[in-house]
Amino acid sequence: MLNCKGTEMVLRHRISLSFLILSNLIVLADSCDTRCLANSIIAKKLISAPHCSVTVNITSMQYETLSFDTKNMQMSSRVKVNMKWSDPGLGWNKNTSNDLAIVLPADKIWTPGLILDNAIDITVQPYKSDVLVTRDGDVDHAVILFIAVSCEINLFTYPFVIGDCPVAINGWNQSGCGLILSYPDNITMSGSEQSGEWLTENVEITQDSESTKRTFLSVTLSINPFSAIVTLILPSVLIMLADLVSFALPVQGGERNNLKVTLVLSFTMFLVILNDHLSSGTSCSPLLHYHFCFCLVSLVLSMVTSIVLTRLTLDDSILPCKCSKRIKTQNARLGHDEDAVVIATTKSTDLTSEVASVQKIVNFLENMEQKEQVANSNESFVDRLDKICFCFFLSIDIIYIIIVAIVTTADVCKPKKMIIWDKEDYFYYWSIFYHIYNYTDYDYNNTDDDYIMI
Repeated sequence: MLNCKGTEMVLRHRISLSFLILSNLIVLADSCDTRCLANSIIAKKLISAPHCSVTVNITSMQYETLSFDTKNMQMSSRVKVNMKWSDPGLGWNKNTSNDLAIVLPADKIWTPGLILDNAIDITVQPYKSDVLVTRDGDVDHAVILFIAVSCEINLFTYPFVIGDCPVAINGWNQSGCGLILSYPDNITMSGSEQSGEWLTENVEITQDSESTKRTFLSVTLSINPFSAIVTLILPSVLIMLADLVSFALPVQGGERNNLKVTLVLSFTMFLVILNDHLSSGTSCSPLLHYHFCFCLVSLVLSMVTSIVLTRLTLDDSILPCKCSKRIKTQNARLGHDEDAVVIATTKSTDLTSEVASVQKIVNFLENMEQKEQVANSNESFVDRLDKICFCFFLSIDIIYIIIVAIVTTADVCKPKKMIIWDKEDYFYYWSIFYHIYNYTDYDYNNTDDDYIMI
């Protein structure tokens, strides 16, 4: 009896051991290593979105301003975006594999597509060619965006400018489906903050005032005014000052005219530099353009005035034909008088001839004295006109400085707000919403998110 019970116990123990070994063999047969698991997930060809609406958590963003083209008002920047989302189709259970995470090629699975509404040019590159996938289907991925956007910064007070440039990074949205992006609280600025004469002051995530679904990066930029002051403003001020000082030169001769012509040519060179550097096609044209225009007109008027005054010192008329005729008559009379003097000296033996010669000499001297008096009268008149012109240009410059000071301190020009969103996408979204819930009619407000059922 005891032997039968012992035999039965041994048999039960052997059967249990056999089941245990068989179950372990089944688990070992079903388990897969990391590469096998990756190949099995890739074979599923999960290249479409896991759901109609996918929530993507942006864990961090790194921003860097690469350059800013002041002429075309375009900003180039580099943005690194680290993203996480859940894709249940990529997960696995413990029976399949004991690995907690695997690495998959980024081009073999679905990855979120970011949309930039106001981008002129965009290049998207994966930060790494692989993505990290956990057992629960959580995916960790990073991309680098090279973006060129158009900015509408008010350059009216250039080079003392500070403004915001939006970079509208959002997810795709169509027919109620799309990406729901969760942005981080702060953005890290990497690289150099200085890009040419522009300085990146701050970057923050901002929601549009008209719609909470529209989010963009607000990049605050400012200009280092030192370069513009040294290369543009200071030379123009010094040239205008030299033009005023040139009135100290005598009107007679050509020294003043040569100096003023040189100043006009020099200022034209700086005007060409300004046009090549600064944009003039914005809604608020820079005040520096008007400043250079005023300076150029003032210099040309000063040059023309100096030429006219020089002309008046030679004759009482600015007409060249009358002056040439008068000079020819005076030269003929002078030549005739000189001949008379020569004849009088050669025929001194004749008393009558001597009297006539003396009379002609007296007439010649009187003509010379009269001519000198006329010249002195012209010079005194021109000197008075010169002083009046100097006071006129000095007063004009003073008034101009006062006007510029008032205009720069007042908020004169406000640029138009740039439209960076496509309103049709949001209207289409609400029309789908209307058909789904069988609403009879809607009254859409100005904003894209508000609607009233009638």
